Amino acid sequence: MRCRLARVPWGVGLAAVFGLSGLVMAAQQSGSVPRNYRYEIVKTYPHDSSAYTQGLIYLDGFLYESTGLSGRSSVRKVEIETGRSLQQYAVLPEYFAEGLTGWGSDLIQLTYQTQTGFVYDRATLKLKSSFPYMGEGWGLTHDGKRLIMSDGTSTLRFLDPNSFRETGRIVVRDRGQPVRDLNELEYVRGEVYANIWHTDRIARISPATGDVIGWIDLKNLLKPGDILPSTPMAGEAVLNGIAYDVAKDRLFVTGKLWPKLFEVKIVPR
Repeated sequence: MRCRLARVPWGVGLAAVFGLSGLVMAAQQSGSVPRNYRYEIVKTYPHDSSAYTQGLIYLDGFLYESTGLSGRSSVRKVEIETGRSLQQYAVLPEYFAEGLTGWGSDLIQLTYQTQTGFVYDRATLKLKSSFPYMGEGWGLTHDGKRLIMSDGTSTLRFLDPNSFRETGRIVVRDRGQPVRDLNELEYVRGEVYANIWHTDRIARISPATGDVIGWIDLKNLLKPGDILPSTPMAGEAVLNGIAYDVAKDRLFVTGKLWPKLFEVKIVPR
């Protein structure tokens, strides 16, 4: 059965066509326009400039840090005021350590391309066990119910914190476009904060939809001369470390090989 179409004036018909086209395009580009944020430095702390920071968390008054590079990887407990490592466990040289998060009395750490994660006792930093996963490991955090993992793509994976089995995943998008190179992660007030590798930006992500709801611009956080061009791997001395103090609502950021850790306040641009 064919439908009979009523004739409409040319102008009205054209407006209807373009109006419908606009609605289709809007539907294809899901997610509202993200809000932009800048920073204010609250306080600056020393940070080990030899630490290739891959994961950073704040728990019970201390920083716990995962550092990378094969043969130099570690997990460590750090005194925030001095940047001094109070305890440290050297990861086996065949592993390139990546993201880190806490779960109960344990620390959970990813590795880069060896598809192996490690579980440590937080009080002693002694290795307790290991677990497998598919693909690369980059960043790691949790929302109190599940682990949230990045792998360098635009995808975030959800893992069961006891079995480490994948329970779901979402694609992170900015107005419909996938956001790649999701790196170090932190769960902050119901949002996932993600460093974007080799940039000075942090994406604020809805863990329910994957939509980017905000961008934090941390450009010029380090001053010229803080990292000398002669520093080995100076080109990789990029922003990559987010830690959140839940009790005092404090946010800390640093980077790979950075000599400083910053407590920052995030404000709308």
